[in-house]
Amino acid sequence: MGTVIFWIIFWIVIAVLAFCPLYFIFLFIVGLFVDMNKEYEHDSKFFRFLLTNSTAVAAKLIRIRVKVTGRELLPKDTRYLLVCNHRSKFDPILTWYAFGKEQLSFISKPENFKVPVYGRIIHRCLFMAIDRENPRNAMKTVNRAADLLKRGEVNVAVYPEGRRNYDEGLLPFHGAMFKIAQKANVPIVVMTAKGTYEIQKNFPLHRSHVELDVLGVLSAEEIKGMKTTAIGERVAGIMNKNL
Repeated sequence: MGTVIFWIIFWIVIAVLAFCPLYFIFLFIVGLFVDMNKEYEHDSKFFRFLLTNSTAVAAKLIRIRVKVTGRELLPKDTRYLLVCNHRSKFDPILTWYAFGKEQLSFISKPENFKVPVYGRIIHRCLFMAIDRENPRNAMKTVNRAADLLKRGEVNVAVYPEGRRNYDEGLLPFHGAMFKIAQKANVPIVVMTAKGTYEIQKNFPLHRSHVELDVLGVLSAEEIKGMKTTAIGERVAGIMNKNL
């Protein structure tokens, strides 16, 4: 019996090792059909499936367990802006994996769109690059995100800190990110991510446990007349109670 189990496990490992390179080659080939110079107007169900599915495979291989709380708070009848603290490069990856059905499109730094294979896939899923050095170009991204929300194409996710925070607490927020919700007249969903910073330290010897907690929703009416600094204070207050 022990010998049988050994050979079953052996062939499963061989199958996984053979499957992963083939899957990556497949992703590379289909990614070639994405025009990086084109600004797509509609989300792709096909590329969205590839993004979520391939991330799920990677999460299992790296042994990442994601726990989501507060999912029931997500608006059901309207698009929304998701805001979260930013501790690790794994934050968006595990968020689009855990919330695969939510059609989240992230605002991200331009370098991420140069990542082999996945840069093309996220571009086709309406992820948006933001030029943090040029306010005028950055506002174009804000307006595009608001337009996608207005048209109901996707939900938009942002990290108002603007960059990864390697320390405890929160970095100052960039108020322009909250303008997206105001321009689109949609609610803001507040979430925190915990445990992502430790993934690199845990791999490959230890399993990683990540918590994504949806904490609350600021309605479109509530934020309509607020200054972005005031919105930031409200969001930071909600996040800090959970961090």
